[in-house]
Amino acid sequence: MRYDLVIFDNDGVLVDSEPISNRLLAAYLTELGHPTSYEDSLRDYMGAAMHRVHDLVEKRTGQRLPEDFDDVFHARVFAAFERELKPVAGATDVLEELAADGMSYCVASSGSHARIRVGHRTTGLDRWFGEERIFSSEDVGRGKPAPDLFLYAAERMGVAPERCVVVEDSPLGVQAAVAAGMDVYGFTAMTPAERLVGATQLFSSMGELSGLLH
Repeated sequence: MRYDLVIFDNDGVLVDSEPISNRLLAAYLTELGHPTSYEDSLRDYMGAAMHRVHDLVEKRTGQRLPEDFDDVFHARVFAAFERELKPVAGATDVLEELAADGMSYCVASSGSHARIRVGHRTTGLDRWFGEERIFSSEDVGRGKPAPDLFLYAAERMGVAPERCVVVEDSPLGVQAAVAAGMDVYGFTAMTPAERLVGATQLFSSMGELSGLLH
């Protein structure tokens, strides 16, 4: 099927940020008295908006995270991004092909606008994504697995949901795309295929994605 819009997740799909951010998140939660391993963080929070971290910690412990938790965490993440962040291997090739083919695309991320922009500026992906192509869970108030973000991105880009395909690497993201009535290609570079239940197709490298989109 030839789609009218490709909606990319950001973290783990366009920028190789999941190892960095989950390492820092696990360390910060542990520092605050909520022991969390890197594997725990990937399982519970990969692909999620920050409110999920607050909600799960409070649900499990009855304790609220500090008021400045998001600000401190983001400061640590942004500093690490500027030192370490790279684009996902092959992501720029896919974007070049989409642009050459005149195929519409955008990014819809659970991360904040500031996080998306820092990541894109650091990796050089900002050349592919102007303001009109960037959507964040901040825009809709509810992160994945709710479908709101993907539906909002499709509406703003002027494309019906059934004409969209989402590129995702997290279970929460796949659930959100399915709930939005969109096809979804699950990227298995970091997430075992069996966790991406509901994906229309699975792929393990960006080279494979190019073939799926054409």
